[in-house]
Amino acid sequence: MNILFLSQIEPAERWIPGLQQALPADRFHTIENYDPAAIDVALVARPKAGIVGTLSGLKLVQSMFMGVDPLLADPTFPRQVPLARLIDTGMVNAMGETAIAHILDWHRHHYAYRRDKLARRWNRLGQHLPSDRNIGILGLGELGTSVAQRLLALGFRVSGWSRRPRELPGVQGFHGEDGLDAMLAQSDALICLLPLTAQTRGILNARSLARMKPGGCIVNLARGAHAVVPDVLAALDSGQLAHAYLDVFEVEPLPQDSPLWAHPGVTITPHAAAITEPRTAIRRIAANIELLRAGRPVPNLVDFGAGY
Repeated sequence: MNILFLSQIEPAERWIPGLQQALPADRFHTIENYDPAAIDVALVARPKAGIVGTLSGLKLVQSMFMGVDPLLADPTFPRQVPLARLIDTGMVNAMGETAIAHILDWHRHHYAYRRDKLARRWNRLGQHLPSDRNIGILGLGELGTSVAQRLLALGFRVSGWSRRPRELPGVQGFHGEDGLDAMLAQSDALICLLPLTAQTRGILNARSLARMKPGGCIVNLARGAHAVVPDVLAALDSGQLAHAYLDVFEVEPLPQDSPLWAHPGVTITPHAAAITEPRTAIRRIAANIELLRAGRPVPNLVDFGAGY
């Protein structure tokens, strides 16, 4: 097969040697040298808008990321071609590690002790057992399921909300608008792992944050547009939220004049919760291409109607 590597942010030399080793029978091309009519598979990571739609013989678009909303925002993207999200163990594990790190930072009051250190203030806070805390997860796909399992293993109580009903062992499941309100009402902390759609945009807003138990935290590892920043800051200032852990932002890099930088109740990470790692991702990409070659179903295909 002819496979085209398209990315404005991932260097081809980081990927193509490993891909060639995993798929020795295939030919790999870059943007500098390819025939649009001959390409069978496009490997994409933030490609230039309009390019994918020019590949007339395309059989599969394989995203190199979990999120595909930037691709779907391109009106020229070919909806008739299957689009596969990248779900590999390395990314899932990294996201789980990040979520747990933030929850434990809040649960053990380390966010507060960092502030106390700057003020040279000795202030021991009360201790909670994990079983005292209910952690709500927005999104129960591959990532949400993995995070839920890690939290349960540590002894936390876990609830989760999804678009459709989901049953996970040990997790209290909710769905729909009423289900969201019910889950929020019992949540001490909230982890957002949702895809970005018209329905989920702005879901971390004044209304939803006010329904949480006071003194909790939010962890947004999904998309910046899930959070309404003024509402998050207001919830922090009122004490409704103790802390906000934000890895994603509507504009990245986060502008220097953003009020998030200076707020003591916000932990900022630079969209680093789960960075695509070729050493694990190439195995999944190669497996998908072999499935395509064999005429078998490729997993994790995007539902264009649902937006993920």
